[in-house]
Amino acid sequence: MDYDKQRRRMVDEQIAERGIDDARVLAAMASVEREKFIPPDLRDLAYQDGPLPIGCGQTISQPYMVALMTQALRLKGGEKVLEIGTGSGYAAAVLGEIAGEVVTIERKQELADRAREKLTEMGYANIHVIAGDGTRGCAEKAPFDAIVVTAGGPLVPQSLRDQLKVGGRLVIPVGSEETFQTLIRITRRTEDEYDEERLCLVRFIPLIGAEGWHHNHYDDWSDPDYANLR
Repeated sequence: MDYDKQRRRMVDEQIAERGIDDARVLAAMASVEREKFIPPDLRDLAYQDGPLPIGCGQTISQPYMVALMTQALRLKGGEKVLEIGTGSGYAAAVLGEIAGEVVTIERKQELADRAREKLTEMGYANIHVIAGDGTRGCAEKAPFDAIVVTAGGPLVPQSLRDQLKVGGRLVIPVGSEETFQTLIRITRRTEDEYDEERLCLVRFIPLIGAEGWHHNHYDDWSDPDYANLR
């Protein structure tokens, strides 16, 4: 399997042709080896246009969605970024190609450990994986230039708003239903003022935690609706 060729095709056909035009994002997507973040028996599907299961009832997101959300952060390079929902570590690696420092939080200890090991193995010294409740953010590392949330919440967690720098951007799926959301971008204009933009409709797994959904209804990959999320 020629993964390099498939990766180039993915960037050209799934990402650039669909409107992603940030050169930094395109270069990052072309650089990160997605196949290394996927279970061995699924690696031949690494560059298909969709999510894939990674165990623990979680998925690796569709490449286009990773690119879309990364572009929405409007990174210029060198920023401090917080990611909520590490999963496999793939999106964190994409962020790590652009940002100066990435803090990524995963609520499932097994996935956090696995992602940390993989990212270290691949040389991403600027990415720090934490196991915990991502809805509370990471106050000890705040403030952040950008925050991205890879699960859908009923509301924007206040902790994440508070940990955003003035001028910083927060990208998060929000919706009153657990499996359908609107992707929004929040920009902190002053200490007390935020702008909000609606970007597109999306389907993400629920954001579980103290400032998100409070149960694990979709924690089982066997749920027939779950395979289509992210």
